[in-house]
Formats: sequence, structure tokens, C-alpha cells
Amino acid sequence: MEVNKMGKMLTIAPVTRLEGHAKVTIQLDDAGNVADAKMQTVELRGFEKFAIGRPVEEMPRITTSICGVCPWSHHLASAKTTDVIFGVQIPSAGRKLRELCNAVAFTEEHILHFYFLAGPDFVMGPGAPYTERNVIGIAKAHPELGKMVVHNRHNGAKILNIVSGKSIHPVTAVPGGFTKPLTEAERQKCLPIANEILEFAKFSIKNAKENIFPKYMDAIKTIGTINTGFLGTVDENGAMNLYDGKLRLMTADGNFTDFAYDQYLDYIAEHVEPWSYMKFPYDKRAGGFSMDLNNPKGIYRTNTLARINVVDSIPTPLANQELQEFRQAFGRPAQHTLLYNYARLIELLYNAEYVVQLLNDPEIMSRETRVPVTPRAAHGIGCTEAPRGTLIHDYETDANGMVTKANLIVGTTHNNAAINMSVTQAATTLIQGGNYNEEILNKVEMAIRAYDPCLSCATHNLDGSIAVKVDIVDHKGKLLASYKN
Repeated sequence: MEVNKMGKMLTIAPVTRLEGHAKVTIQLDDAGNVADAKMQTVELRGFEKFAIGRPVEEMPRITTSICGVCPWSHHLASAKTTDVIFGVQIPSAGRKLRELCNAVAFTEEHILHFYFLAGPDFVMGPGAPYTERNVIGIAKAHPELGKMVVHNRHNGAKILNIVSGKSIHPVTAVPGGFTKPLTEAERQKCLPIANEILEFAKFSIKNAKENIFPKYMDAIKTIGTINTGFLGTVDENGAMNLYDGKLRLMTADGNFTDFAYDQYLDYIAEHVEPWSYMKFPYDKRAGGFSMDLNNPKGIYRTNTLARINVVDSIPTPLANQELQEFRQAFGRPAQHTLLYNYARLIELLYNAEYVVQLLNDPEIMSRETRVPVTPRAAHGIGCTEAPRGTLIHDYETDANGMVTKANLIVGTTHNNAAINMSVTQAATTLIQGGNYNEEILNKVEMAIRAYDPCLSCATHNLDGSIAVKVDIVDHKGKLLASYKN
């Protein structure tokens, strides 16, 4: 972490242990207290523009390149969108194979975030030297735990390779289903690996509750806590479903509305600020947008804590038991930002249970995994829960099946306003009278890391509403040309 003090401005750049590039700017007043704070996203991609003119059946393949950390989320959301575009209902086995891969990918992602990204702040301590406050530090201090972490992330990749042929940048979910049926030999290979992941998930949440979270309960209740609504997906019974269902938008007081995800534009609007390449979605029912800590308007959150808040139950026994314990301790909806890490372990347990359940489901072995499709002019919306939150893909095609319009709203984009509010709250609480140190500034970063942001997924705005300047330099740094929109 590099910290620069420029007059009354503190800059944390880069923000570490997250996917993508961001910086935090903290403006101090004359008394040395925080006047303003922002998380600025400083990268730009533009996948909506890249998609125009592509055959829509290519979208599930090319959108996996948005991010190498969560390619399965984009792969499946895109495949679901193309199902709608082609007007097909996929076979049960095709759906369950998609769900299997989704659940395995969730276990990989949640292990990655808790132990590699957020975990070092808790395992090593927020004030530990930054050279030790990382997964290498965990491995040195707790070598057996380090081995378990790496081994079980690898276990997830092994299952994905067996089921789909690729763990990163997958190609097996296609319009109409899934290309590769699961054989009995493959199922038998996967089952013991899945059970090993389940045992690690049970260990992780037990260890965190007994040895990690109790030491940092004051920090959990203090750092980044804001009051917002929440968005997540539930099934017809209000239970957790990370692949499909209806969207549930909850207000800060716990009231909620359920709606079909193809109606998202009736409930969600997008705001743009000139200092970020990421948009700011908000709840239209609030009648406006404000990130004022004392009077927020339209702000909601997605990702693990949001899903734990909006669901009525979790459809696997161990995770549902953990949900009830969580609610007894923190209520519904829980608002403490660092509880995202606790909720992440509940979801890790749920997905690990669900992988074993799906592998034991006879229907998943059917050879009927896809149906044929025919190009047509259509508008399709697909939605799935990604590890980082509700992921919406929205495409339009012409009669030849070529994409004419695309819009993506990813989990981190939904959380953009809330992340900025959490940064402001943490900085305001922790920095007083001009006093700060590395530990305090790392705690500001912890408020960001709790959301597990994926900024390369979220920075897609390329519609001319934000100024873009490109400098071309030679190998010696000499400016050759500049371009701007």
C-alpha cells in the first residue's frame, strides 16, 4: 500500500487484495478530520460495445474474458440470456449441470476471497506489516491451514475440469443447454473431491466463529457500517437460489418486493459521476439518488450479506442452521459491512452441500443436455447470482442473431454507491485530528475488501457520458499522440 499526503488529501493507491484497480482519496479539513472520501475506479473496459455485431451464440464464450476470476458467472448469465433470445427451455440435466458448475465456482471464489483477499486482515491482524498481511503470510504462520486453502481451491478447479473440460474461460454452457453430458466415471471422480470441499467448508466456518470473528467484533460493528437496502435472488418459496429465480429488493427496514428479473428496469436506474468509470445503480422507488451517510436515497447492496438478508431460508441443512444462528446474533437485515465475510462462509457451506447433492441426483446423468436453436430477432434478459452479487445480462439481436445492443450490470456495479459510503464512514470514524497510520488506512481498505469487488467486471461504461483520454507513448515514455472522446 502506497500512501501519499498531498496537502490535505490522502491517497491510497493502489487498493490492495481485490480484483481490478482502484484508489481511495480522502479529503481532510483544517482540523484534520475527514471532509470527503471516495473510492475511484481507474480502469475502463467497455464490453457492451465489444459485443455489438457479434453472433449472439458467441456471447457465452466471449463474456468469460471479462474476468478470469469469475468467468463462470458471466458464462452462465450469458447462456441464460441466449436461451431467452432463442426462445428455448433447456433440459433438466442441462440446467443441473450448469448449476453444478456454478456451485463449484462459488466454492472456489469464496475460498479465494476469504483466505487470500479478506482473510489476512483477520488471520494476521489489520495492523500486521503489509509484507505479512497476505496469503503468503498465512501460509508461513499457519502452514497446515495454507495447504488446506490451496488444496481445496485446486479441488474446485479439478471438478470443473472434469465436468466441463475447463475451469477458466468455460465453453460448455451454450444456447439451449450444456454441451457435455456427465458420465458415471466422471461423477465417481467428482464425489470424493466434493466431499473434501464440504469438510473444508465446515471447518472454515467453525474455525472463523471460534477463533477469528470474536477477536474482531468491535471492528465488525464499526468499520464501514451503513444503512441500506439489499438485492438478491430467491426461489418461489423465498429460499436461496444462486442460479435462477425472482429478484427480491429489500429496503433498509426489512420490507421487500419480489419481481421477475426481466423487469429490472422498472425498479433499478443508473446514476453516473464524473470521477468514476463505474456507474451507480439505485432503487427507483426511492425517487432519487444520494450517498449522504445521514440521509441515503435509493442505495441497496448485493453479494453475500445481501443474499443472506433477503432469503427466508437456505435449502441445505447445515447452511440453513448457520443462517438462523447468524440472524439470532445480528438480526435481519444485518447492516455491518464486515459481516460480508461471515456471510461468505455461510454461502461456501451452502454451495459445498449443494455440489454433493447435485452429484447424487440421478437426473444429472441424463444424456439429454441441450436442445437445438434458431436465430431470430429478439430481446433477452438473463440473470444469475455471481459471488460478487446479482449479475444481469441484457441483449438485443437482429433477424440474423447478431447483437445490436448489450447491457451488463454486475454485482460490484450494484455495490458501487455502498462501497463509497462504507469508505466514507470508515475514514470518518477512524481518522480524527489528522492522526492516521498504516493500520488505520488498511482498515479503510477492509471496508472495500469486504464487498469482494471485481472492478474489471464492473467498469463497462463506454457510451460517451464519461471523458476518456488515451496517451500513446514510445518505449522511452515520449508522448507520441493523445486521443479523447
